[in-house]
Amino acid sequence: MVDYIIVGGGAAGCVLAARLSELPDASVLLLEAGPPDTDRLIHMPVGFYRMTDGPLTWGFRTAPLAHADGREMVFPQGRVLGGGSSINAMVYTRGNAADYDAWANEEGCDGWAYADVLPYFRKAEDNERLSDAWHGTGGPLGVSDQVSPHHLTRAFVRACQEAGIPYNPDFNGRDQAGAGLYQVTQRGGRRCSTAVGYLKAALARPNLELVTDCRVERLIVEGGRAVGVAYNRYGRQAIARAESEVIVTAGAVGSPRLLLLSGIGPAEELRALGIDVVHDLQGVGRNFHDHIDAYVISELSGPHSYDGHTRPHRMLMAGLEYKLFGKGPVTSNLAEGGAFVLTDPAEPSPDIQHHFLPGAGLEAGVPPVPSGYGCTLNACYLRPKSRGSIRLRSADPARAPVIDPNYWAEPEDMAAALRGIASSREIMAQAAFRPFVKGEHLPGPAVASRADLEAYARRYGKTDYHPVGSCKMGRDERAVVDPDCRVHGIERLRICDSSIMPRVVSSNTNAASIMIGEKASDLIKGNRRTAEVVA
Repeated sequence: MVDYIIVGGGAAGCVLAARLSELPDASVLLLEAGPPDTDRLIHMPVGFYRMTDGPLTWGFRTAPLAHADGREMVFPQGRVLGGGSSINAMVYTRGNAADYDAWANEEGCDGWAYADVLPYFRKAEDNERLSDAWHGTGGPLGVSDQVSPHHLTRAFVRACQEAGIPYNPDFNGRDQAGAGLYQVTQRGGRRCSTAVGYLKAALARPNLELVTDCRVERLIVEGGRAVGVAYNRYGRQAIARAESEVIVTAGAVGSPRLLLLSGIGPAEELRALGIDVVHDLQGVGRNFHDHIDAYVISELSGPHSYDGHTRPHRMLMAGLEYKLFGKGPVTSNLAEGGAFVLTDPAEPSPDIQHHFLPGAGLEAGVPPVPSGYGCTLNACYLRPKSRGSIRLRSADPARAPVIDPNYWAEPEDMAAALRGIASSREIMAQAAFRPFVKGEHLPGPAVASRADLEAYARRYGKTDYHPVGSCKMGRDERAVVDPDCRVHGIERLRICDSSIMPRVVSSNTNAASIMIGEKASDLIKGNRRTAEVVA
């Protein structure tokens, strides 16, 4: 028996385990389905290109996508200690302040306005360059400037300025709009996941236990109260019980999946699968959404990109430079530069985010260029309207769920994607790229009409790795958790990860997930103190 069980050692789960174990009189058990984060490619930033469809993911694919040519898209979700923070591109962006104000003012999430969450972003952060009203130092999460940004990335930033997009040295400060180099979750040229930044030191505490390689299959609910979990480790079944709370941090796919397997969700769906209904909660697995990329790939006039480093001798040289001097291509997160641009004057803030990669074919599902040297400029619409779902295939916990982000179901999302492609083309046409770019490979100059561009987006669009919303926070009929992250209708059960975001933030989501972990730990600690006073 422990006080707190945390299910999922991902970005938020590691934060919660570290923070709750700061309570000397509280015992914490962290359960992670994947292995420890010992693979060396995790900690070498450039290893990201091997992570998007590798052994440290769940190997998920989407359901056939109705508005994307019926494709089943590769859908990476981390299955390793640190979760997404161990396999992502390390881009440190938080979203727009208006995102969080909308959570509070329009979604019924009291206490989650930007002024409420900013202290938690600052608390988490150990920024090597910035310390001001928006940034903190001394926190567990290393946030750094890139050690050795590629010269093509610098050309991208110049090209943006030539296209009228102002330079922005800090996307997380006073103003989000503009172009620049991303800060990254690194420390000393190495990835700083939450497993590294938060959990590593916390594991020295005697009140924190970590169990990896175990798949939690069911929440144990007795009398309307979560009292433990049932899990499978190496083929053996086991049960762990919690005295205070069970906290689910399994992510936007894993958290609703676990609730559904436990009989918490839409009753009609559960009964159809032969699952006993513990609590009819209609919102579980609904409101699922994600950013989707539409990219422009350019062929280069020579060996100007990272593509050449896939050759053995170049890999060896880069590895030696990294080992001896801690710099060079191995320190790259690949998505080095970016921009937040306003392409629709009716939008209240930047509606398109660009990621620039000085290479092509570096991510799962993205084709290389014929000559072998290219660069990629992604564009995603930051506030998608389309909503999908997470559903079970069966009551078997070993089977993958049905993942349907339902991309481009809403015409507004496709219109924004085409604006993103147009923005990418304008940037790539600027003078700063002329010494390096031979021509556009994809979509290609012949793809010009709206119909052809839509067909291109449907064929080649890919996830931006930002799924959220499947256990949304709020007080409406589709809300799964309240603003204290407590599951509606079940006592002593919380969900504290990206699945609770009522709307995806206007950026990458890792920083927001970490913030959720920080804020949730304070909510839980406050609840504990309140309970002690009452007792």
